[in-house]
Amino acid sequence: MNQILQKASKYTIPSDLVQKQKSAIVEQAVNLVQKQASGYSQVTGIEVVGSYAKGTWLPKKADIDIFVKFHVDTPEKEFVELGKKIGFASLKDFKPYVRYAEHPFVEAQIKDTKVNVVPCYDVQEGSWKSSADRSPFHTKFMIKSLTDTMKNEVRLLKAFLKANEIYGAEIAKQGFSGYVAEVLVLNFGSFENVLKAISELKPGQVIGNTTKSFDTKIVIIDPIDQNRNLGAAISIENIGRFVLASRAFLRKPSVSLFASRKRKSKMNIKNVLIISFKYKQRSPDIIWGQIKRTTTSLATQMNQAGFFVLKRSSAITEDNTAACLFLLQSTRLDDLQERIGPEFFVADHVEKFIAANKKKSLTIWINDDGKVCSLQKRQNTDAVQFLRKLIQNNIEKAGVPAGLKSEIKKFKITSGNIIKNKSIKEAAKELVSIDETIFSSK
Repeated sequence: MNQILQKASKYTIPSDLVQKQKSAIVEQAVNLVQKQASGYSQVTGIEVVGSYAKGTWLPKKADIDIFVKFHVDTPEKEFVELGKKIGFASLKDFKPYVRYAEHPFVEAQIKDTKVNVVPCYDVQEGSWKSSADRSPFHTKFMIKSLTDTMKNEVRLLKAFLKANEIYGAEIAKQGFSGYVAEVLVLNFGSFENVLKAISELKPGQVIGNTTKSFDTKIVIIDPIDQNRNLGAAISIENIGRFVLASRAFLRKPSVSLFASRKRKSKMNIKNVLIISFKYKQRSPDIIWGQIKRTTTSLATQMNQAGFFVLKRSSAITEDNTAACLFLLQSTRLDDLQERIGPEFFVADHVEKFIAANKKKSLTIWINDDGKVCSLQKRQNTDAVQFLRKLIQNNIEKAGVPAGLKSEIKKFKITSGNIIKNKSIKEAAKELVSIDETIFSSK
């Protein structure tokens, strides 16, 4: 295994040349931000935070996060507006644009590096006014706590998470953030030990110290805030993929698990139904949150109507098209359906079942388990027609967020095998594909 990890380290540890180039960009960006921020009395200083400052950045992926710190008594509106003003003025030569977390921040690209100018409050530890306020404390804590060896172990873990497509805390991904990778290495000491621990993960296992209880599949405690569960933002699927990927690597260590790989598909994508529509430009986190909630709500409605949704996903494209994707067991159902009621022994329940179903029943009987059953004509047999009627006539029941209701009205429903949009077609293929590297028992 050591040979494999040494080989992988060649791609995860920046060379002296790359470090020198990155350092020059950081110095340039810091000077630009400092020049603009120094003109405002509300600003107490600026600070480089994140993976670059901690020494855990990857050669091919290293955003620079420059935090502009404001007095705690700065009104929120002023905090937001000044944060954007400083960001745009600092990065005016690099086509800056606004991105959103809890508050807006400004991003631009200098050469091959994204630079983020983010406002935060200059608070005492634990007295958070915004979610960004923790980042400077995260940075200081990790600089103090991680050894140089551990920093390189974090880089290995980040590369592993990226290759297995479970890296990133944004809503679109719901994966493991860079900070979570650092916390895991800090808790277990090395990349190998992290994989060993994750491969044996138990439901609800707590990593870190806290007196608070949390109801998530994995609990990862923020070392600077023992009431904060970093695992709450990670999807169950991504936790599962990390567990299986860890077992696969420990079973058969390979550099291939540090590289992106194509998944294989053994089935046609005709059973993937896609609802697509155009949306107005807005923050990626906002549109992703809206489209994911819509996808989940529509899947719930389809399941209740008898269409078995095996998997679902969401996608957005560069031309501002959003898509909800559903892999169905079948897009058409039989005309008849059986409803199984209570055992005949329970008088009250039997009477209620008969009263509710008698008019709709073609026949009623008692099955071999002693339960009263009803055979009825199915109300919806075609998934496409069901979805169309649901969105057109009953959008409140469909669970579409208010911010999407006007846009989703102009929707299209297609199956995966005839969709023309390349990005959405790839998402449909992803829905039916298999990562044979981690779904393996050998």
